[in-house]
Amino acid sequence: MSPGHEPVLLTEVLGFLNPSAGKRYLDCTFGGGGHSRALLEAATGISVVALDRDPEAGPRTEALLAEFGARFALVDKDFGKLATLPDTGFDGVLFDFGLSSFQLDDPQRGFSFRHDAPADMRLDPRSGVPASLWLETATEEMLVRAVRDWGEEPHWRRVVRALLAERGTGALARTGSLAEVISRCIPARDRRTLRIHPATRAFQGIRIAVNDEIGAIESALPAAFAKLKPSGVLCAISFHSLEDRPVKQFFRRLCGQPESADDSTPQDLRTRVAEALTRRPVTPSDAEVDRNPRSRSAKLRAVRKL
Repeated sequence: MSPGHEPVLLTEVLGFLNPSAGKRYLDCTFGGGGHSRALLEAATGISVVALDRDPEAGPRTEALLAEFGARFALVDKDFGKLATLPDTGFDGVLFDFGLSSFQLDDPQRGFSFRHDAPADMRLDPRSGVPASLWLETATEEMLVRAVRDWGEEPHWRRVVRALLAERGTGALARTGSLAEVISRCIPARDRRTLRIHPATRAFQGIRIAVNDEIGAIESALPAAFAKLKPSGVLCAISFHSLEDRPVKQFFRRLCGQPESADDSTPQDLRTRVAEALTRRPVTPSDAEVDRNPRSRSAKLRAVRKL
C-alpha cells in the first residue's frame, strides 16, 4: 500500500471476496494498491489483475511487482473499456469508484480548488480534453447536465449563465478563478450555511462530465459480471448517489428484482442470475471514519453470480 493511502472498507471487501489459495481477482480501480495488496497477502497463490487509466499509477506498482512477481499485473486501461480485456474466469471483481487520494492531493491535476492550478480534472491526462477547454466549448445543454444533474447544484441556472458569460476571459482556465466564478453564483445566505465549499457540487459535475464517469460505470458493470466464474463475487464501492444508483439498479436487475419504484416488469419476465450479499449498502464504521475521513460517504454493495 502506498504511503498516505488507506483502502476504504477493506475488512468488509475481504469478507465478501473471501480470498483463499489459488483464487484470481480483478481490481478495476488500482489507485494506491491497498485492496490489491490485501488480496495478494491473504493467501498463497492468489493472483490479481488490476486496471487503472491514470499513468501515474504505474510507479506505484513497483513494490507489488517486486514482492509478488507474476501473481500481480497492472493493465493501463479505463475500466469503461473493461469488455476489451481478454482475461476472464475471475473469483472476484472489485470497483472502488471516485478519485484516489493521490489525484485529490496533487494540485497540478486540477481536481481541487484548495490550490490554484490549471483546471484539468482528467483521470487520464493523455486522452480527452481538460476541463478548461471543455468549459469553453461545451453546449449549454452539456453544461446544464453537468452542473444540475451530475453536480446536483440547486443554483445551476446561475452557475451555467456565469460559465457561459466568462468564456474567453481566462477565468475558466484555473481552479482558483473557476471556483470564484461558481462561488459568486451561490447566494450569501446559502454560503453561510453550507458545510462544503460553494464550488464543490459544480466541480464534481464538471469532473464527471470531463471523464464520462457515469457512462464508464454503466459499461463496466455488465462486463465485470460477465468475467466472473460461477459463484464469483462482484463488489462495488461508491461515494455519492450518482455512482451508487447505477450499481444498485444493475445489482437488482441481476437478482431479478425491480430496479426502481417505476419498474413494472412482470416477475415471470425477470431473470435471476445473482444473489444479493448486501440487502442495504455497507458503510464504514465510526472508527474507520475517524481514521480516514474520506471514507465517510462510502457505500459497498456485493452480489454473487449463480
